[in-house]
Amino acid sequence: MASAANSLRLCLRATSRQISVRPAASPLLRRTLTTTAAQCARPGRKKGWKDPSDNFEFPDPYDGKVFNDLGEQLRYSLENDQLTEAERVTVQQALANWENKPNEEKLEEQQIIKEIDKEFAPLRAPVRARRNAFWNEEEQDTDLITDEVGEDDFEENDMMAMGHAKLEEHREYREYARIAVWEMPLLSKFAKKFEPPKENEVLRFRYTTYMGEFHPADRKVVVEFDPRDLFELTEVQRNKLRKLAGARYNPEKGIIKMSCEKFELPAQNKRWLGDTIARLITEAKDPTDTFEDIPLDTRHHKFKSIPRFPKEWYMSEERSRELLAQREKSLELDHKKRQQRELIDGVKVIQQGVLSTVTEREPVAVRVKAR
Repeated sequence: MASAANSLRLCLRATSRQISVRPAASPLLRRTLTTTAAQCARPGRKKGWKDPSDNFEFPDPYDGKVFNDLGEQLRYSLENDQLTEAERVTVQQALANWENKPNEEKLEEQQIIKEIDKEFAPLRAPVRARRNAFWNEEEQDTDLITDEVGEDDFEENDMMAMGHAKLEEHREYREYARIAVWEMPLLSKFAKKFEPPKENEVLRFRYTTYMGEFHPADRKVVVEFDPRDLFELTEVQRNKLRKLAGARYNPEKGIIKMSCEKFELPAQNKRWLGDTIARLITEAKDPTDTFEDIPLDTRHHKFKSIPRFPKEWYMSEERSRELLAQREKSLELDHKKRQQRELIDGVKVIQQGVLSTVTEREPVAVRVKAR
């Protein structure tokens, strides 16, 4: 299809023949309004002459010789090509490897080489610009040539990116479902009975995991322990340990909580926490200073006031007896009134009131606009 510039050129040439007046003696003036380059006659060119560069072909290193296999090609290179010493050693080694291979592998490699040559033949063909093209239009763009051979063109028969993302999500769900059905039950072989912690196991460690995914918080390790579980310490030493813990002590629960994430691996952070707790216990056992003159600082913790039911409002036995006696008296009075037909039925009274208002409704005068 002609481009916009080509159409403009044709229109200008058609109008120039009708309007402009040019002398016939000057052939170059006839091409004033054209955009193509003027070609002058050269000596030696005759009618029907062609440029020999149009039939240019790349030189063949093997002079068009066809080889039956790779070994024959390597032998021809050793005999006829001007190779350096290093290249000759490499070719000889490749030829020796080729001769040591069995015939089946040689045939298979030869078939693969033929298929590769057939696929890459269009890419090795030279690309030339057309001589009569206007601004090289309809010329094959060399930038679009890639090594991806054999790919089909998009024919509008595929899903959008959102559809592929939804399929990928569905595949992930199915993968986890297969793990839950087939692999998770196998973990029952490694199940162990729960054993309560012993007296000397007072440290409770907590780890964080993201199911195999990398996260900067998976290295964090948290430890909790109650100083009252350390039976080797006296009460004075426990109080000193609480004061040394500082803001890590929770006075409401009586637990010391510490964490560490300065190292890359959780095992290193756990080891650092264990060493720190050992140093705290060693300092708490130091008899030189017991910190008895220093009060326990709890300003870091905010106590939550939880409203509780007053004890005075609890139901006592005497109060329950009084309420039962009152209920019995009221039931006796109702029974006597029912026998004497003095008991008032509230439902009947309401129904009678509703009926009386409906029947005794007085007419209301309504004003009417005069004509």
